[in-house]
Amino acid sequence: MLPVIALVGRPNVGKSTLFNRLTKSRDALVADMPGVTRDRKYGEGKTGDRAYIVIDTGGITGDEQGIDFEMARQSLQAIEEADAVFFIVDGRSGLIPADEMIADHLRRSGKTAYLVVNKTDGTDPDVAMSDFHTLGLGEPIPIAAAHNRGVRSLIDTSLADFPDADDIDSRTSTGVRIAIVGRPNVGKSTLVNRLLGEERVVVYDEAGTTRDSIYIPYEREGQAYTLIDTAGVRRRKNVREVIEKFSIIKTLQAIKDANVVVLVIDARQGVTDQDLHMLGFVMDTGRALVVALNKWDGMDEEQKKAVKEQIQRRLEFAAFARFHFISALHGSGVGDMYASINEAYDCAMAKWATNRLTLLLEDIVADHQPPQVAGRRIKLRYAHQGGSNPPIIVVHGNQTDQLPNSYKRYLQNKFTKVLKIRGTPVRFEFKTGDNPFAGKRNLLTARQKAKKERLKKHIKDMKKQAVKKARKK
Repeated sequence: MLPVIALVGRPNVGKSTLFNRLTKSRDALVADMPGVTRDRKYGEGKTGDRAYIVIDTGGITGDEQGIDFEMARQSLQAIEEADAVFFIVDGRSGLIPADEMIADHLRRSGKTAYLVVNKTDGTDPDVAMSDFHTLGLGEPIPIAAAHNRGVRSLIDTSLADFPDADDIDSRTSTGVRIAIVGRPNVGKSTLVNRLLGEERVVVYDEAGTTRDSIYIPYEREGQAYTLIDTAGVRRRKNVREVIEKFSIIKTLQAIKDANVVVLVIDARQGVTDQDLHMLGFVMDTGRALVVALNKWDGMDEEQKKAVKEQIQRRLEFAAFARFHFISALHGSGVGDMYASINEAYDCAMAKWATNRLTLLLEDIVADHQPPQVAGRRIKLRYAHQGGSNPPIIVVHGNQTDQLPNSYKRYLQNKFTKVLKIRGTPVRFEFKTGDNPFAGKRNLLTARQKAKKERLKKHIKDMKKQAVKKARKK
């Protein structure tokens, strides 16, 4: 097992900055304000041949209420999961009561803890560390996470007590990546917890609770998955806080990073324009799609009928996706989503032989030929697969740039039906073969040139004889 290191401390002491340094990434959201990190965030790192897992947590102050209480609960749970804890303090602000409270909890937990004094750049490290010896957690370790100073020494020291670990794969190998996206407060984090079967992310009755994209690897029935809980995306005119703008960027990045996107819609509010914008972005990226209508419980039959009619009218362009009517809070219908997620992933990653695609193309064209352009019939010769997630089918022929959109849709519908593709869009690329003789001159041999001259002389003599005959008449 890889060693697990939890980063804990007060708000705004540099935990997320250190997380990005240890994982050599920019996965954790960093801003010069407290309370940016709210959920436990996992990352993988490696130094030399030593691998490890890092957990970023929200800040702990000891007087949390409301959503801050939920954040602190997540941080304390990370301590229980970890093999070692980096207790991070601020070398510039010195020791405060919240630091003493966290140190006391670490001593009682019995976990291996390292006292890390951050923000020692520009100051005398000995002076910055002097206040923290009283915490009784061993010799303080000075670092400057923002400038990557002392970080390598810190991780080497902490890993010395752990056995060598095998090389780890990147995050892309952790099974099916599922991004949960939607507007704020539609129940994304509740759905994540329900899919996982535990209170893994902070759930609070307040829009904007989730600020970062949280990657959660797990296993279900022998299949590896990674759930990605994302921040809600509001209309641009309503986005004012800088931190929310970064959160939206993280959400859009998570969609591109996912294999399957679960779009969560509030059934009680119906399909809004913002839902359509999100759906359009998912389809533009080509990701497999499952649509979840949440908060379905408590609605009467007339309301349910109206929502279903609205879906048929406004989401007709996403008919390839599976739709689920669920209650994330009570769990009804949530378990059925895994079948649709697996189906969408399998179709998105499917491989088809060139021979099969070409034979299918020939059958479709024989059934209904492409139209004529300028008196010439468009010919489609063969097809092959050009990529996955989304599936890309490349069709070769002549005059393919003149192919009408209606015929392209006909091809797409036929391929989708015959290949039984569900849950993912299919993209077609059309390529016209080049004329191999275009731009080339036919260079004549000496014998061909002599023959050409004799022919020209013969034609000239024939014209002269014709003129003489005309004059005699």
